[in-house]
Amino acid sequence: MIMKNLFILCFLAVQFSFGNSITWSKTGHRTTGAVAEKYLSRKAKKAIKELLNGESLALVSTFADDIKADRSFSKFSAWHYVNFPDGTKYEDSTPSKYGDVVMGIQRCVAIVKDEKSSKEDKRFYLKMLVHLVGDLHQPMHAGRAEDKGGNDIQIRWFKEGSNLHRLWDTNMIRNFGMSYTELAANLPKITKKERKAIQEGTVYDWVAESKELATEIYASVTIGEEIGYKYQYKYWDTVKDQLQKGGLRLAQVLNDLFK
Repeated sequence: MIMKNLFILCFLAVQFSFGNSITWSKTGHRTTGAVAEKYLSRKAKKAIKELLNGESLALVSTFADDIKADRSFSKFSAWHYVNFPDGTKYEDSTPSKYGDVVMGIQRCVAIVKDEKSSKEDKRFYLKMLVHLVGDLHQPMHAGRAEDKGGNDIQIRWFKEGSNLHRLWDTNMIRNFGMSYTELAANLPKITKKERKAIQEGTVYDWVAESKELATEIYASVTIGEEIGYKYQYKYWDTVKDQLQKGGLRLAQVLNDLFK
């Protein structure tokens, strides 16, 4: 009986982990964190080191996912994504009463910046911020509400069942076979001018960019389609670009925050 119950619990855990893919994979988030650390100002590095007790941005980048198992943090669930109609701007949409990734980022920045915030709160929301900026750059986090950002669009990845959201979260990154340190070290080389161009704009500009990509991604597959190497070849550069943009923009947000 004990073994049977253990089996059921393990089965449910696997089903949960594969059936509720709503974020960049751990490798994706850690890659974004590792990229950001390369471009932090001296002042930002010092402040972040103190707040995080020496932990790296790569290490804390998965924190917002790690706490999902604790229901006391369920109020943050909606912060991982945003939904607004195609062909519209986020600023013109009706904000969700539960919050979204844009509001989450803004809230984190405000709390970390507030001199009255406790160190404990600043640490918590800094870790959340690192994660949310990463989420913002996974295009399917700006997908459609009706299909849960592509989670309900079933496809087959190398003959195995998957969905459009998981494809972009995990499948392509895992199939490429690099660790986060290898990925961070092998992203496209860019000039200082290109880096500054990527870091320009606001969170509203960045979410609009992700929304535009999401629209393209929806059109890239049909329900039930079997995809593999050809799809990865076509879109892998986009995955790398989004990981890099997330890291560069996270660095900019943190540098502005700790001026």
